[in-house]
Amino acid sequence: MIKIRLKRFGRKKQPSYRIIIIDSRKKRDGKAIEEVGFYNPITKEGKFNIDLINKRLKQGAQMTTKVHYLVNKIQTKN
Repeated sequence: MIKIRLKRFGRKKQPSYRIIIIDSRKKRDGKAIEEVGFYNPITKEGKFNIDLINKRLKQGAQMTTKVHYLVNKIQTKN
């Protein structure tokens, strides 16, 4: 199953996340099929490629609860 989830990067105690499309059996920081955005929880900044996310959702991918929350939050803000 394909998932849309967060991939952590950044330094210790300064996390940043990429929104990625990956097989659900892979590790959290494993090689992604595609990157569709990023989120910085410290500055509350995020940017998503909604077109790619919607394309993958139509193909059967599923978002994690955190990614679903972030995408809705950023979309309503804009």
